[in-house]
Amino acid sequence: MTTFTVSTAEKATQLLEDYQAGSSFFFSSPLRTLLARGTLLSLPKGESGKLAEHVDELLKHAKQSEEDVSIIVGAVPFDHRRPAQLVVPTSVQIAGPLHFDANAAENPPASTTYEIEPVPTPEQFMRGVESGLARLESGELCKIVLSRTLQMTSTTPVDIHQLLKNLARKNKHGYTFAVDLPGDEESDSRYSKRTLIGASPELLVSRTGMTVTANPLAGSTPRSKDPIEDQKRAQALLASAKDLHEHAVVIDAVAAALRPFCRTLEVPESPSLVHTETMWHLSTTITGELSDPSTSSLEVALAMHPTPAVCGTPTDLARTAIGEIEPFDREFYTGMIGWCNSQGDGDWVVTIRCAEVEDRSMRLYAGAGVVLGSSPEAELAETSAKFRTMLHAMGLNNETTS
Repeated sequence: MTTFTVSTAEKATQLLEDYQAGSSFFFSSPLRTLLARGTLLSLPKGESGKLAEHVDELLKHAKQSEEDVSIIVGAVPFDHRRPAQLVVPTSVQIAGPLHFDANAAENPPASTTYEIEPVPTPEQFMRGVESGLARLESGELCKIVLSRTLQMTSTTPVDIHQLLKNLARKNKHGYTFAVDLPGDEESDSRYSKRTLIGASPELLVSRTGMTVTANPLAGSTPRSKDPIEDQKRAQALLASAKDLHEHAVVIDAVAAALRPFCRTLEVPESPSLVHTETMWHLSTTITGELSDPSTSSLEVALAMHPTPAVCGTPTDLARTAIGEIEPFDREFYTGMIGWCNSQGDGDWVVTIRCAEVEDRSMRLYAGAGVVLGSSPEAELAETSAKFRTMLHAMGLNNETTS
């Protein structure tokens, strides 16, 4: 049986301090902080179909009595045919949201030199956007999300714990996470364990009791250090026909996925603005009341995943096109990460603004939505801006992505 400890809000930062890469799962949201340790049970390798049913059986097996509550934590990949990384931990500690002393000095990242290889190169990425635009113009697709990576190698092992703390401090209103991944079976490295780490701004779905909440983000623009210019960019985004169309495509798809589960569903008529340290986003918060109390947060999340915000539309055609255009495997990038308990409550966020870490190497990911009216140069600039979340936490500037 998993042991649970519920702590006061003041203990949230201690959970962050207690995180240990390789044996912990960390997840923080604007409402709570969760630290899970160990593995009591794990989803059998190769389980990809009927994932919600397999997880439900695993959680029932983990319960010792009707009063017990079991929990599963982990990540689901972008491609639903690939196995998920989900486990029932041996212990879970839950606290309120993270709070940081505004007057406390930040712990600067250690000075580290990285060798950087962009995959694809910026030029190749822009050609990929041109290919995506051609599919849009032919009517094959309405939207496609294309991404690129930075493969970064340092002379010393990456300090995952410090990186996680830097991400949490710099992204106070989002969702900070770290989850262990299985090692690369093709790698000869003795460092076979990988860690997926990041600070996502996007909630896929949350369930508390009979209430479900989704917060899709689509339509973005980089922020400016100049306050006046920053506000101009925000207002231009809110008035952009191209970005409003991109956002509407996502909202329609998310609402359509939620309706079969909900007795009522509230969808605002127009988006609002939200921001991270590096980006402005168009945002819509959708809330619904479930029809069936047995519907879990994971079941709803899987029905929504992947949204057009990270894949495109029509979904299957966009996913196929992504596989043909992108020269790498996304794995867990643009998947989902979170937790679900045996009562069905849980939080699942979209796995963006993230990196995979293995010993001395990191692979950073960033993507941009391509619709009619997009330009290769603008989408390249958007991905460069989105890399900043990880780069700033690493103590690097944005020149790295040029």
